[in-house]
Amino acid sequence: MQKINKNVVLALLSLTSLVFLLFQLYYYKFYLSQKNGAVFSNVRGSQSGQDSTRWHVIRKFLGLISSHNIPVYLIDPLILGLVDKDIEQIRSSPDGPSPECKYFCAQRDFTTFALLDKTWKHEVGLFRTAEKMGFQWLKIINKDPRLDGMDDLSGIEIPLHYIFKLASHAIHLVVFYERSGNYLWHGPLRLKQHMDRKFVPFRKLHFGRYPGAYEKPELVLVSIDDLKVQIPKNPSSFLEEMSHSRFLECRYREARAFFQLYPDDASLDAVEFRKKAKSLLHLAALTLNNLGVKFWLSSGTCLGWYRQCNVIPHSKDVDLGVFIRDYKADIIPAFQKAGLPLKHKFGKVEDSLELSFQGEDDVKLDIFFFYEEDDYIWNGGTQAKSGKKFKYLFPKFTLCWTEFIELKVHVPCETRQYVEANYGPDWKVPVKTWDWKSSPSNVQYNGVWPVDEWDDVIQIY
Repeated sequence: MQKINKNVVLALLSLTSLVFLLFQLYYYKFYLSQKNGAVFSNVRGSQSGQDSTRWHVIRKFLGLISSHNIPVYLIDPLILGLVDKDIEQIRSSPDGPSPECKYFCAQRDFTTFALLDKTWKHEVGLFRTAEKMGFQWLKIINKDPRLDGMDDLSGIEIPLHYIFKLASHAIHLVVFYERSGNYLWHGPLRLKQHMDRKFVPFRKLHFGRYPGAYEKPELVLVSIDDLKVQIPKNPSSFLEEMSHSRFLECRYREARAFFQLYPDDASLDAVEFRKKAKSLLHLAALTLNNLGVKFWLSSGTCLGWYRQCNVIPHSKDVDLGVFIRDYKADIIPAFQKAGLPLKHKFGKVEDSLELSFQGEDDVKLDIFFFYEEDDYIWNGGTQAKSGKKFKYLFPKFTLCWTEFIELKVHVPCETRQYVEANYGPDWKVPVKTWDWKSSPSNVQYNGVWPVDEWDDVIQIY
């Protein structure tokens, strides 16, 4: 009898333990998972529960921002790269269920979306709702660079990035601002001392390592893995922009220090020249952009941007650089059609090409073509009366975006090295007397054009 009682007791204990275990599993799956986002049911076609988790986090985030009428769009380069390959199929697909989770279930730690600042201002309510849905969030703010030129406003901070985390996945929301050059800008992601540096793997984020500049994208609404989301109409163009999006801000603090030492020329002639130079630069940018020719601020125009955030009033011209590989025969007729007649053409495509166009009054546009060697880059110069050739050497450089007199334009990323190569270590000191054949620090004599080539390589109009 005693033996039977022991067996019954053991059986009852085992049954009770099993029931309790089943209850725990049920409770975890149907209560805690919904509250904390830890486990989700599989979405059709997903490979594992972990894949499904990503899809559900994105679905929850889209529901969150939709409930607050926040128009975000997808800019995640990994997803857009996949989408771009199937873009026609995605655009033409009906809204029915997808056979598999192909894009949002792929292996990654985060997904990136963009937000236009002017389309939304009420973040407090969003954060409260996010927390109720189980999200943790982080807000990154910094000074507004658009106000750095104004002493009394330079301390104002603006939101640059938001990160929402749920379960094992994070949403990176990049805030874009419209700048006066009619383009979009996003700031860097810089964590302040009190912030949790382990909140997400920040080093893996695709946006925020440095500021970026983009054209305003045309957006389309598509269905991706059964989720409605806006994307750039041309994903490949956006991805190309992203690879060359780095932005350099004008150095306003240094410019103010420069003008304390060398007061700005506010004469009527200086004001009038800067007005004409701005108009000429905008026209030149429009013309070259329409041709698809990449260019950058060079020589004195680059120096003016870097040193004083403005056109140097005594320079009397606008200087641009173009890699010779980007040369197009349409450049001259395009500028002539824009109302800028050719003033001179020196050199040839193979060697030391230089074009000069006549702007309003005595303001001219000089375009210098740059040639790349193994360890340096150079552009040429020609003295018309003697046929002498000169060569200006620069360390290799890459191109970044900046804003200059209300225009989004390229400058060398390695600006200081570029400026020092041309103007030497004393580039901070204004010089009004300048001989292009001897004054530059990087000039070299490069021989003489053969007399029988003069008609082709020395053309003055």
